Amino acid sequence: MSTRQEGTGLRYGWTTGACATASAAAAYTALLTGEFPDPVEIVLPKGHRPAFALAREQLEPGVATAGVVKDAGDDPDVTHGALVSATVRHAEPGRGVVFRAGPGVGTVTKPGLPLEVGEPAINPVPRRLIREVITRVAAAHGGTGDVVVEVSIDDGEELARRTWNPRLGILGGLSVLGTTGVVVPYSCSAWIDSIRRGVDVARAEGLTHVAGCTGSTSEKVVVQHYGLPTEALLDMGDFAGAVLKYLRRHPVPRLTVAGGIGKISKLADGHLDLHSKRSQVDFAALADIVRAPGGDALAERVASANTALDALRICTEVDVPLGDLVAARAREVCRTTLREAPVAVDVLVIDRAGTVVGHALPD
Repeated sequence: MSTRQEGTGLRYGWTTGACATASAAAAYTALLTGEFPDPVEIVLPKGHRPAFALAREQLEPGVATAGVVKDAGDDPDVTHGALVSATVRHAEPGRGVVFRAGPGVGTVTKPGLPLEVGEPAINPVPRRLIREVITRVAAAHGGTGDVVVEVSIDDGEELARRTWNPRLGILGGLSVLGTTGVVVPYSCSAWIDSIRRGVDVARAEGLTHVAGCTGSTSEKVVVQHYGLPTEALLDMGDFAGAVLKYLRRHPVPRLTVAGGIGKISKLADGHLDLHSKRSQVDFAALADIVRAPGGDALAERVASANTALDALRICTEVDVPLGDLVAARAREVCRTTLREAPVAVDVLVIDRAGTVVGHALPD
């Protein structure tokens, strides 16, 4: 099941996290009742209720496995068409949901990610969705909710070689991802057009302050920080350049750019397209930023960091404000791109929890 993106006709898809959740729901239901629900419906964070047809069913004493084929819609997703499975077995009383990495799902081996070293690469939101669905199935069918959930992705180890997982220290396979459960089709022209229309609407409404945010978390932070209305929020995503260049020709008095430390680090390095396929965090550049306030030893540690979050952690330990430094550099890039346009710019940097870790104010 997929829906279409308004204005483009492109189909939405479902994340690996959504697929894993559906598979876990079907497998646990079969474990408790002896029957697989097909299709299996789940509820996603924004209210979507997709129903997934099962492509795999296997029931043995004490263990059940279900799998669904991932449909990424019209997004060029490396995992489109992959079989995402969950094997569920009973765990010791009081254990809750225990996660395991099956074949094709990676394991975290380096710090700086939102999961501890040694954990299966099943990200926090998919874990929450799986826990919630296990609780619902347990309540419906008299289970305890104490289970081991092993997620696997067919050919995941091979597919992972086409991602940044090996560089990030996620070894053995793919990550189970997704914050909303929905894959939004990637269309440069459509997305950039929506940014331009957002600026046009803001100007038509007489707004004097707009915000370009890389994602939903940074958007929430900006709203909390400045109390901006919905019309002021530009769905910037990775297209910082599209926002800045359009505002150069159609200025609004104030612009806030907000995003995570990784994407804003790329902007600080002069990249205007922040997508991982077209720009990467330059740790040597981050090292240069902290060399003056932190010395050569800190610069060497930052240069060898695994992720931008890892670099932030390293600097925080010695009270060097990497977030502020990155925000200031990013603001310079924004001002250069805007040229002489009458737009005052500030930059907010956040961590994964939505905490502001850096801010560069307008002059």
